[in-house]
Amino acid sequence: MKKAFEKAQQFGKSFMLPIAVLPAAGLLLGIGGALSNPNTVSAYPFLDISWLQAIFTIMSAAGSIVFGNLPIIFAVGVAIGLARSDKGTAGLAAMIGYFVMNSTIHALLSLTGDLVKDNLAGAGQGMAVGIQTLETGVFGGIIVGIVAAGLHNKYNKIQLPQVLGFFGGSRFIPIVVSFASIFVGAILFVIWPYFQALINQLGSIVTSTGVIGTFFYGFILRMLGPLGLHHIFYLPFWQTALGGTMEIGGKIVSGTQNIFFAQLGDPSTKHYYEGVSRFMSGRFITMMFGLPGAALAIYHCSKKKNRKVVAGILLSAALTSFLTGITEPLEFSFLFVAPLLYVVHAIFDGLAFMMADIFNITVGQTFSGGFIDFILFGILQGVGKTNWPYVLLVGIPWFFLYYFTFKFLIIKKNFKVIGREDDEQVTEQVSVTDRAKTIVEGLGGSNNIEVVDCCATRLRVTIKDETLVKDDVLKQTGSKGIVKKGTGIQIIYGPQVTIVKNEVEEYLGQ
Repeated sequence: MKKAFEKAQQFGKSFMLPIAVLPAAGLLLGIGGALSNPNTVSAYPFLDISWLQAIFTIMSAAGSIVFGNLPIIFAVGVAIGLARSDKGTAGLAAMIGYFVMNSTIHALLSLTGDLVKDNLAGAGQGMAVGIQTLETGVFGGIIVGIVAAGLHNKYNKIQLPQVLGFFGGSRFIPIVVSFASIFVGAILFVIWPYFQALINQLGSIVTSTGVIGTFFYGFILRMLGPLGLHHIFYLPFWQTALGGTMEIGGKIVSGTQNIFFAQLGDPSTKHYYEGVSRFMSGRFITMMFGLPGAALAIYHCSKKKNRKVVAGILLSAALTSFLTGITEPLEFSFLFVAPLLYVVHAIFDGLAFMMADIFNITVGQTFSGGFIDFILFGILQGVGKTNWPYVLLVGIPWFFLYYFTFKFLIIKKNFKVIGREDDEQVTEQVSVTDRAKTIVEGLGGSNNIEVVDCCATRLRVTIKDETLVKDDVLKQTGSKGIVKKGTGIQIIYGPQVTIVKNEVEEYLGQ
């Protein structure tokens, strides 16, 4: 079980590099697509300026190209995320492997006479990097990324006979990945049509469960959060046919997020895809309203002498949740001291997703559900396409639901949330200059550390001996919480975690 968690956390964090690209692309597409839409221009004539529309059109095109090539971005990102060293070579090998895999499928489709000329979507085919191939989507990219990383970790130090010595080490990786990708393409050519049918059936089951299924989606998603495995859960709904399939502009698009962004640049769209209301929009209710309500409750339940310090911590965490949709700094303030509050939070989050589904709120997002995405993909898109005012109508009561529920439970159960601790001693924080040194010490020393990486908010470390980890030392570095499963350690720092990771890597001399 511990090994499985370690592997799962490595797999989950490997998604974060490609996901990190989405906010910038979404910003370009959100602003450019919304303000160049003919309906928007007709409603706001002051936007009908040729040079201004040219800028918006370019922005929309720049954002669209990223979402149109997500499979290869995921192939490279997953390979880099899973590679232990020399990550650039792994990424390059994955890109080459993706080309080879799709070219192999194209060749096999031609040889068998299955290459269609019309209605590619109906035959389960599509275009990837200019190659007509099976529509494997992000799954195809992830598979190639895993293969490239696995071969890289195994062979990146291989020594060949002297006559072939030039092709040893890292240079061997693109070669072996290319050959392996031929076999991957051949295997996918045989099994992928069956897999497509299975995904479509699963998507139908999810759809048939209605709002109850939406509730469980939101609940499970939130419960996986503390383990850092929520990326693995939601990604198939966002990026594959499990989240739905739709034909837009003559092209088949699979996955809720992909459908939303394809519609974002489609002027004929009247209302965004209903899957957005099931798998995305509920986040805005929780992150913009629910959790700030919880923060206020924790503040009012803290001891008066501690409120000045508590206010600064909670205000920062609540604003982070409200603006960006990053919730870990706030959630980890009560997760470990009051797990019941987190279960209640997960139930409320499931209900928020259910309410978004009931009111058909179709406000999309890049990777979070904060105010920034709400402005771009809700308000700027118009009421008719998104029903965004319902976020406010549901969100305001949600604020008070969280506030009164959390306040009641904290007082009733005497939960020792921040500001209510019995221990009067405050953990002394080390300076930023000593942070990396202290983290390494808290993890049992440099010899105990195998892999250092991070996701959006967590430093993810694989160690040799978990008994050497010192929680009290790690707390001095400003961590919001620590999750341990065997040799897989997650230390929560918040959005600045990439800086912490770089500091640790520099200290270790990586």
